[in-house]
Amino acid sequence: MTPEHGEPTGRVTPALGRAAHTAQPVTGTRLDPWIGAYADRTHGMRASEIRALFAVANRPEVVSLAGGMPNLDGLPMEAIAESTYQLLLKRGTTALQYGSGQGDETLREQIVEVMRLQGIQAHPDDVVVTTGSQQALDLVVRLFIDPGDVIVAEAPSYVGALGVFRAYQADVVHVPLDEHGLVPEALEETLTRLAAEGRAVKLLYTVPNFHNPAGVTLSQERRPRVLEIARRHGVLVLEDDPYGLLGFDGDPLPAMRSMDDVGVVYLGSFSKTFAPGYRVGWAVAPHYIREKLVLASESSILCPSNASQLAISTYLAHHDWRHQIKLYREMYRARRDAMVGALEEHIPEATWTVPEGGFYTWVRLPHGLDAQAMLPRAITALVAYVSGTAFYADGQGSDHMRLSFCYPTPERIREGVRRLAGVVQEETELVRIFGTGGHRDEDGVTSAGPEIH
Repeated sequence: MTPEHGEPTGRVTPALGRAAHTAQPVTGTRLDPWIGAYADRTHGMRASEIRALFAVANRPEVVSLAGGMPNLDGLPMEAIAESTYQLLLKRGTTALQYGSGQGDETLREQIVEVMRLQGIQAHPDDVVVTTGSQQALDLVVRLFIDPGDVIVAEAPSYVGALGVFRAYQADVVHVPLDEHGLVPEALEETLTRLAAEGRAVKLLYTVPNFHNPAGVTLSQERRPRVLEIARRHGVLVLEDDPYGLLGFDGDPLPAMRSMDDVGVVYLGSFSKTFAPGYRVGWAVAPHYIREKLVLASESSILCPSNASQLAISTYLAHHDWRHQIKLYREMYRARRDAMVGALEEHIPEATWTVPEGGFYTWVRLPHGLDAQAMLPRAITALVAYVSGTAFYADGQGSDHMRLSFCYPTPERIREGVRRLAGVVQEETELVRIFGTGGHRDEDGVTSAGPEIH
């Protein structure tokens, strides 16, 4: 952790060599002699609340309902191992060499085939392969955002996106969701107000399918309306869609990109439908944006990993990936049902979304409870979740938590919710006795605090 203030130091660390003598820090501390030299954009960088939980949540005795790790038990590991072995034997010099900055052409053709399941008609030249869809998100924001530009994003929003927005010094303005996804009337009002204020809105960021963290889906009826509003206000839509093929019932909804190939940049990923360890995602963009994405990617990483791309391309070519997605859908549906059933049994005083796909449910706590303040007690009870505050740019969300059902077994999910219910009951009793906003001293004793509204 970097201190905000400290005693300046003029010392030169020998390991810094000659460059240190020509680039002295403006100010510094004993812990960080370069604290005065960092770019302004680093001031908004901070650790994700989810990443900060990993060290604790990954302990085997803790039931983690926090992380969004896919469950990989259903993958045909032996077959994948054999195909990877054959890939290295036959094409090893290609797989282990530099590749194209836009990505492997065969894989881009296969990505086009995957996207047809959601109605997207694209050409392989429209596709830019990236190191996970997170890099694609970073590249788009890098291309469009100057410090102070506005990004309109759903409330709540994906924590990884908020981190990117902070890094590029964007001003995030939230628009509410309801059970049918982004509210068009609220979007219209927000964009109209921002235009009247003279504030430049560059992007509308949305996770339309099985939202992270809210679990809701933008209805088919609302999608063209949202696109029309964005088009009229001259705002590019950034459609982030890692979960679109993981619906529990019925066919996937048409992607927003399928309705507008000029005003939408679509982000996809193999992390949820195959394996996150390969770090392969993609962006589909109009050609003028695509060209800049390739240049930005090349300046950042030269090229995405050939080994990862060819491994996924081999999997898509030689395995029944559609059936694998069907198995994932069935597995995650069973886990969703376990989560919802456990909440109904153990925490009926809360409310929550019932997702039709994806990994998450969004839980509103009983009145007066603070998810962030309650988290240490939950960890002590050997259960982890993510406080709702992680998913807002403006400090909202303390009355919500995100619960993930993708990784634990149904049995572990039920046990985790049972443990969580005990924490909720204890916190509810403390609030009843001491009032909303009670806090603990160093000995763990709760005392009255200011009421939170």
